[in-house]
Amino acid sequence: MKITTKINTVAIAVCALFITSSTQAQTATEARNYDQGFRLGVGLNGGVPTDGDYNWALGGDVRLQYDLSKKTSLTLTTGYTNLFNNDKVDGVKVKDLGFIPAKAGFKAFVWEDSFYLLGEVGAGFGVTEGNNKTTFLWAPGIGYANKYVDVSVRYEDLPDFHTNQVALRLAYGFKL
Repeated sequence: MKITTKINTVAIAVCALFITSSTQAQTATEARNYDQGFRLGVGLNGGVPTDGDYNWALGGDVRLQYDLSKKTSLTLTTGYTNLFNNDKVDGVKVKDLGFIPAKAGFKAFVWEDSFYLLGEVGAGFGVTEGNNKTTFLWAPGIGYANKYVDVSVRYEDLPDFHTNQVALRLAYGFKL
């Protein structure tokens, strides 16, 4: 009888240990869950073209973001960017380049849920008179975001426009 009592006591202790472990695991999982949803950001962009064809860039954008988890998000971005050219050829000012970007991207928070890496791909639609081409564009970037502020730096390449830029984005974001 003593052996049976010891076996029952050990069995009950093991069961209690498993029940306690699973309860703690569920509590930890519930605490890590993230409220998925949409965010909208409105940004102002200033850039410096790196190829010498244009002198500076200025634009605005709207970014829709869907949070897949606390660390990852999908993005859709559009807006307007103008690349300014102050040069003159034979006394005639060289035209600026205006385009509308349409980009889809992936954002991954890599440090303290505030610092992120972002990759976007899409198209740039030229809207300047005489330059209504469409180009592929890609834009990797890094940034910092909190509940309302998003600050990022990106490299944006527009191969068919034969230009690219390094741009700073300052944005205000909010949950939808």
